[in-house]
Order: sequence, then C-alpha cells, then structure tokens
Amino acid sequence: MIDPKIRFDELVAALKERDYRLTPQRVELVRLIASSEGHPSAAQLYARIKRQFPTMSHATVYKTLALLKDMGQVLEIDLRDDSHYDGNRPQPHPHLICIQCNAIIDGEADFDPSAIRKLERDSGYKILRSQISFYGLCPVCQPSSQ
Repeated sequence: MIDPKIRFDELVAALKERDYRLTPQRVELVRLIASSEGHPSAAQLYARIKRQFPTMSHATVYKTLALLKDMGQVLEIDLRDDSHYDGNRPQPHPHLICIQCNAIIDGEADFDPSAIRKLERDSGYKILRSQISFYGLCPVCQPSSQ
C-alpha cells in the first residue's frame, strides 16, 4: 500500500491543479480514501465522515468520488448493488470478489497493454477505462459452501 500521507498529498495536489475547492469535508474524504486499506463503498465513507461532519450530505461524497474517478485518481469497482472505490491503486488491476461475503482484495497479475490496443483495433471502440474482476469464494467462505 502507498504511504497514506504521500497518497493524500497526491490527491490534494490533483484537486488543486484543477482548481477544485478544498472544503474541510472534501479534505477529510480524501484523507479517508488515501488511508483506506480496503475498498470502501460510498456509504461506508459517508458513515465514517458523517461523525465529524453531521450536516454533510451523501451527494458530497458521491460528487467527490465521481470527480476523483474522472480525474483517474480512484478506481471504481462496480458491484451488483453498490460500487466500491480503490484510492490507493487507481490504475487498472484485478480484483478478487467473494460472491458470498462481498470481500474484495487486490490481485496481482500482469496484463499485456498490447492486448487492450488489439481489442480496440478489432472492435473499433476507444477504451476509456477497464475493470478486471474475478468472482468466487474467499478462503473464509469456502468451508461454509461445502
């Protein structure tokens, strides 16, 4: 995991570079994203930040996450009912997702960038972002499924 302080500074610099306001709520949300060891959902981030800023709205969290995603600073992991966010590794990488408990971990695998370029050539699409997800049962849930 990237040092949370370094990642926080990177995220703040990216927002400043584009002249986005750094409200106390947005700064705290960025701090949570930078220090997150997992893949929190917007609802989880909102619940954590609401303790400090009780008047903060869900919209502020969603708008900031969308902004950071559009800037390429967070990676959105689309799940069935919710999205989770990876602010420490915003570049495409595989995620392993448990279909029973919804745990998400980062996977380590090398993907050939030329395969994406070939896919673009063959399909005519301009690929803007990719998501690589593998669904299965985590080690904790495997025994209960047998």
